[in-house]
Amino acid sequence: MTVSHLVQAARRKPTPYTPVWLMRQAGRYLKEYRELRERYSFLELCKNKELIVEISLLPLKKFPLDGVIVFSDLLMCLEALGLNVVYPEEGGPKVLNPINSLEDVERLSNFKAYETLAPLTEAIKTLKKEIPPQVALIGFVGAPFTLCCYAIEGRGSEGFLKTKRLMREAEEVFHKLMGKLTQVCKLFLEEQVKAGCEVVQVFDTWVGVLGPLDYEKKILPYMKKLVEGVENVPIINFSTSTCGFLELISEVGDVIGVDWRIEIGKAWERIGYRKAIQGNLDPSVLLAPKEVIKEQVKSILDSVSGRAGHIFNLGHGILPDTPEENVGFLVDLVHSLTGG
Repeated sequence: MTVSHLVQAARRKPTPYTPVWLMRQAGRYLKEYRELRERYSFLELCKNKELIVEISLLPLKKFPLDGVIVFSDLLMCLEALGLNVVYPEEGGPKVLNPINSLEDVERLSNFKAYETLAPLTEAIKTLKKEIPPQVALIGFVGAPFTLCCYAIEGRGSEGFLKTKRLMREAEEVFHKLMGKLTQVCKLFLEEQVKAGCEVVQVFDTWVGVLGPLDYEKKILPYMKKLVEGVENVPIINFSTSTCGFLELISEVGDVIGVDWRIEIGKAWERIGYRKAIQGNLDPSVLLAPKEVIKEQVKSILDSVSGRAGHIFNLGHGILPDTPEENVGFLVDLVHSLTGG
């Protein structure tokens, strides 16, 4: 059985070159994706098996990527619990019935989870047959705290103050909500693995609004529950703005995904090389001339010193205005500079 270079790197095994995949690699910077969005709403794309497959494969048809991430959205987990999530054409997603009380939490039920999951898991089974064995199939799920922020605030927020207040002033509400979110996130994670995903990334996009004490006491236990028992596939734990408590972040997952706010070699040193690492090019660099991209990529590769266990990625998702040509240049560059 062929084991992909990305999975090998996630297990800190030597690879012929540094594997590359990119967050939001199947997104708005692609002409074909924009054409699909003119015909379908975002939610229609997320709920149609054939469209999930088509979109997931778009970047692989253009670039020699080492991973295909299945197309979906973090907030599908919230919909599975009974929250009403909408995706306006302008601005980010919104939850129309956000959590305000214990009664709101108690009304949440994951009875819709398998119905919500069905198009995704069926798409994963198809993708598993269609992608080459040397390319890893990546599933993903939102982390409980990041989903908690959306569930309470109703949308993205500058500082998530409503969430922080509820966390400290209504602990029973907060912990019951986190418990339900962890349960549904774990189900989504496990079902994607059963369907054929070889790697799973947990996106904790908003956890950087917290400090180390709150993270350790109130969030880390749920993260550990989320991945408990999932041992047959590597788990990537990705977060942003968490340089201040990276050691705590690294207690969960096989691969630690870091953003561009820290030198990747120093981040790896801090977690003791006991985990693989992923990252960490600033997405805005892909808007720059090729010589700038090359300089930044070489800096990242020099920082990890060729150590086995590095997966090249961005520190966040590809920006919509990114030229496709620059994405191809990046992938080829990483492969060529590291032996591919």
